[in-house]
Amino acid sequence: MRRIFILLYQIFIWAPILLVVTLLTALVTIIGCSLGGERWFSYYPGMIWSRIVCIVSLCPIRVYGRGALDKNQSYVFVANHQGAFDIFLVYGYLKQPIKWVMKKELAKIPFVGYACRKAGFIFVDNSTPKAVAKTIQDAEARLKKGASIVIFPEGSRTKDGKLGTFKKGGYQMALDLKLPIVPITINGPFDVMPINSYLLTPHKMEMIIHEPIPTEHLKANDLREAATNIRDLLNKSQKEIESSLWYEYK
Repeated sequence: MRRIFILLYQIFIWAPILLVVTLLTALVTIIGCSLGGERWFSYYPGMIWSRIVCIVSLCPIRVYGRGALDKNQSYVFVANHQGAFDIFLVYGYLKQPIKWVMKKELAKIPFVGYACRKAGFIFVDNSTPKAVAKTIQDAEARLKKGASIVIFPEGSRTKDGKLGTFKKGGYQMALDLKLPIVPITINGPFDVMPINSYLLTPHKMEMIIHEPIPTEHLKANDLREAATNIRDLLNKSQKEIESSLWYEYK
């Protein structure tokens, strides 16, 4: 009976609200950024959109560790990727202006993809080594302008809720620009809407923001030493994220 109620709620209440709020957010973002307000309009409309989605999805939210962050500091945030609701959780409740590093396929979403481009989000192209290098250059350019970026180093959503293999791109950026890396543990979105599912299941969600990992003391000019530093940063952040995963995800 509960499943039927949730399904009807999703079809007749949740989905229409999601559609309207998404279109309004994209429109406001496009207009605001086009008028020169990218710094504000690339973040706050999306933050409000994300919170509305979480509220109407009937998902209780808990956030830990925001006190470790400095609003005037740029960071490279790295988080595990449990499901579609990771974006709403991070965007809505991190309370830190961010740019997303996203799959290039998302740029094809009508209206929304264009809004993301106007907001200065970075689309990942893994087709060739040259394209990957271009992605990193674009992200670093954004970071130099004072933005923070969010990366899911697994690259795609988990299929079983557990942590996958991390890719090194975000760590390369952090090392090149001497920016702190902030691991984020996400719990719950896998239960709300896992990969290959479009059915909503209201469930509590949790975000743990770990202490920033400094990089300013690490060298990046020697290739061998840089590779070692990247591997160490990746392993340390992965262990931090895994340490706070719920038992069923370990």
